[in-house]
Amino acid sequence: MLLSEFEGVVAGHRDGHGFVVRDDGQPDLYLPPNEMRAVLHKDRVKARVVRQDRRGRPEGRVTEILERSRAPIIGRLLQESGVWLVAPEDKRYGQDVLIPKGATGSAKPGEVVVVELTEPPALYGQPVGRVKEVLGDIDDPGMEIEIAVRKYDVPHEFSEAALAQSRGLPDKVRASDKRARIDLTDVPLVTIDGEDARDFDDAVYCEPAKVGRGKGWRLLVAIADVSHYVETGSPIDVDAYDRATSVYFPRRVIPMLPEKLSNGLCSLNPEVERLCMVCDMLINAKGEIHAYQFYPAVMFSHGRLTYTEVAAVLQNTRGPEAQQRRSLVPHLLNLHDVYRALLGARERRGAVDFETTETQIVCDESGRIERIVPRTRNDAHKLIEEAMLAANVCSAEFIAQSKHLGLYRVHDGPTPEKLETLRQYLKALGVQQTVGDLPRPMDFQQIAHATQERPDAAQIHQMLLRSMSQAIYAPQNQGHFGLAFEAYTHFTSPIRRYPDLLVHRVIKAILLERKYHLPNLPTPGEAHAKLAKRLATRKPPDKASKAKPTAEMLGWQAAGLHCSANERRADEASRDVEAWLKCKYMRERLGEEFGGVVTAVTSFGLFVTLDSLYVEGLVHITELGGEYFRFDETRQELRGERTGIRYALGSRVNVQVSRVDLDGRRIDFRLVRGEDDLVMRALRDKTGGEAEPPTTRPPKTGRGAGRSGKSASPYASERRGTAAGAPAWSSTRGTGPSAAGRKGRAPSGKTKKSRR
Repeated sequence: MLLSEFEGVVAGHRDGHGFVVRDDGQPDLYLPPNEMRAVLHKDRVKARVVRQDRRGRPEGRVTEILERSRAPIIGRLLQESGVWLVAPEDKRYGQDVLIPKGATGSAKPGEVVVVELTEPPALYGQPVGRVKEVLGDIDDPGMEIEIAVRKYDVPHEFSEAALAQSRGLPDKVRASDKRARIDLTDVPLVTIDGEDARDFDDAVYCEPAKVGRGKGWRLLVAIADVSHYVETGSPIDVDAYDRATSVYFPRRVIPMLPEKLSNGLCSLNPEVERLCMVCDMLINAKGEIHAYQFYPAVMFSHGRLTYTEVAAVLQNTRGPEAQQRRSLVPHLLNLHDVYRALLGARERRGAVDFETTETQIVCDESGRIERIVPRTRNDAHKLIEEAMLAANVCSAEFIAQSKHLGLYRVHDGPTPEKLETLRQYLKALGVQQTVGDLPRPMDFQQIAHATQERPDAAQIHQMLLRSMSQAIYAPQNQGHFGLAFEAYTHFTSPIRRYPDLLVHRVIKAILLERKYHLPNLPTPGEAHAKLAKRLATRKPPDKASKAKPTAEMLGWQAAGLHCSANERRADEASRDVEAWLKCKYMRERLGEEFGGVVTAVTSFGLFVTLDSLYVEGLVHITELGGEYFRFDETRQELRGERTGIRYALGSRVNVQVSRVDLDGRRIDFRLVRGEDDLVMRALRDKTGGEAEPPTTRPPKTGRGAGRSGKSASPYASERRGTAAGAPAWSSTRGTGPSAAGRKGRAPSGKTKKSRR
């Protein structure tokens, strides 16, 4: 068994060791530093297990290098003793790259450059490369974004063919474009978005209507008709598929479509005609969709409203905001009424909905963080969310009933392993409610309601979220667990998500009684293929069909995996930039003290989120004093053996900012002096008298606990934007919170990984 070989991708660690992420989905294989000399992060290798460590975990050896990563390396150009080298910005690469004298180009010492390898590393030799691109000085505004888009291989330049095609598009809707469309220009559709939104892909309108024998509403959700301008297989379509999604950074967006489309011709800007696809629904008083229809239309937006503005109108229909939008107030009140009906239906379905704090980074003109503020969701946010969910459900049902292939948004229930971890955690906290082997979304919502008054409610809700799986795009309809929908897809954001564009094309084909065929799209790049392959190994098999998938089905599966993988890539790039900005922000606060809450517990320490700044950092276990701590994975706590002091999720602590590692995206805290007094008090309570200070002993570490990303719900940001308030640690293996897991700084702390 130990001698069997397998394939995988190398994931380096900043401390010199690494892992082989196995293609077969088995636990990662640890590679000691000497095994990492001849390989680099992202190389594809063949490896085998050579021994088990003292904890029974496998250590391995690379037996063959199958494929060298073609990803460029970004770093700072340095000159040491006459030798030019580049120190990689991503410390997972572990080795500096030697640059021959004639290969530095126009780069100057200290500048950030992109390096292309010309010679791979060897057991006794460093990698060699040449400077391919000069990005500039590390302190240049926006440099963190330039680094991230190259680090994560995010396409950021459109092809010349795509740009030429976009230049040839009209500036406004032409008369010929309106043929065979319903004229809705007299319907007061409006867009409702954030203050900083630039592209508007959805508009809404609602009016009272008789539904069956009772009262109800007619709800129109109009979505930008991107498919009218972006034809299948065209240069813009090829570029859009390659990107698969827009990527959102603070102060900058890398769009999926050229700006002429995303901010112009396809954006539902106010007081101009625009082409749209409409989901026209009849909703009864119980919030149930009684009937719906899809059709292409031409619309005229009667207002560009913001969430803040609409919330103010709903709170006070005689206030200044309502006076400015007097003609729209009745329609907004109708939208609010249908929202409350839809909300009631959601509650009866038992859809998972946890209230957690999301944050937004506010930057100045130079790109530096001014402040980090919590995002507040008002009724206007929720109103739009419910309208979009209703349209997405209708599109999924429409495609399913037609038996046409398409991409569904699939969210599976928790895995048995996650369920068991959750059950043990709830039991340890004395929570009477639990979940069975075949849980329903309602079970999670009932636990949330039953514990909402407890002081540790936020931590319980966080553990409920961590037990969830990630949502993916797939042609097999397996439902959406978190939303408690039997079928769900993405229809409402074709400007920024390629799966939505595909759904529009499928719906149009069904309306015309035709069949939509996927184009021969380009093969994904190395990074995309790697992520897609990992997603494929985790995806459960299609239980509904045991027949061999057709070539067409395989094409849709590939498209779904590609879009899912690129969604993860966009999230990781966004988190990386936010982490860099937060580190730079906290570097100016070294030595300052803050109050905070323990938001994660691992074998190697505590992750604490500061109250006022919403920034997260690590209190390493060695900073907890001379106590001897054990990690209790079930209770998610560190407990001192001598004193009994406990640090658990939700514990309040006071910390000092002790260290900021900008390159590693890491922020370290230390407990302030008052925490030593807390230890002594606990010890005195235990012994019943005076206590001597605990003796200094090496910290005892155990297996670390996995941790999910901080999304507000399984469907948070389904409509727009990126995950806000990302942790201060980078989403890299072994250095901090990844999209769904934390790993220790050494193999002894190694643990496993779970957007909706």
